[in-house]
Amino acid sequence: MRLRDLRLRTLIPARKTLTPVLLAAALVAGAASPLVATSAAAAATTDHSTATEQSAAESAARAAQPSMIQVAAQRPIDQDAAFYANLARGTMQQADAAKIDTTQLGIQIAQLNQSQLLPELTVDAFIAQLRGTTGQVSAKVAVVQAKAAKAKAKAEAARKAEAARAARLAVTNTPDGARAAAQMIMSSQYGWGSGEFACLNLLWNKESGWNYKAYNAAGGATGIPQALPGSKMAAAGSDWATNATTQVKWGLSYIQSTYGSPCVAWGHSEAMNWY
Repeated sequence: MRLRDLRLRTLIPARKTLTPVLLAAALVAGAASPLVATSAAAAATTDHSTATEQSAAESAARAAQPSMIQVAAQRPIDQDAAFYANLARGTMQQADAAKIDTTQLGIQIAQLNQSQLLPELTVDAFIAQLRGTTGQVSAKVAVVQAKAAKAKAKAEAARKAEAARAARLAVTNTPDGARAAAQMIMSSQYGWGSGEFACLNLLWNKESGWNYKAYNAAGGATGIPQALPGSKMAAAGSDWATNATTQVKWGLSYIQSTYGSPCVAWGHSEAMNWY
């Protein structure tokens, strides 16, 4: 080899030839590069998911925080305040219906509307005050309701009594009803039996037909016994113009005091055409 060629070889290194070992190492390194990139991406994804979950949990906690605060603020004393305020409102409705003044009760109810903002001692004092006022108003309502119930019962009793009287009157004010009343009164008050009633029946059949509304326009005689004037019968009752029994009572009294018995009065009527 010439000296010139030797110098050139020294100055310019010869190209290295990859041995099998070096070639395998290079292939392994090239294959590993994608795996490393994939692992890095997966790790980044996991970190992102974890961060997202933590963020969601924090948001949920923040959303739940007001409710937790509200529940914590609901003290037992506030529950008592709500209970007695509702009770007072019911009493207030009854009092309004009974025309009872509820101004003070309304003010005290309003004092407890925001009890959770007040100290417990203040709420407790307001509750005691409200309970006292509620009791006083309830007592007044009870008095008014009792009076109303009593008046209603009295009115109902009067209505029933009037209905019963009207029913009796409707029966008595018929000719047969008047005859039945006369028989009862004759027996209980005068001791007159069926014979005397027969005479009385003939007499008053002739005079009025047992009609309590009978009126003689010629002379002014009135009612079943034909009293003259009719106002005489007021001695037996103020309802003489509308009640056949009252007329019967007056007529029997007149017969007893004037003739002694219905049969004697009937005889006189037959002879004189009046009695």
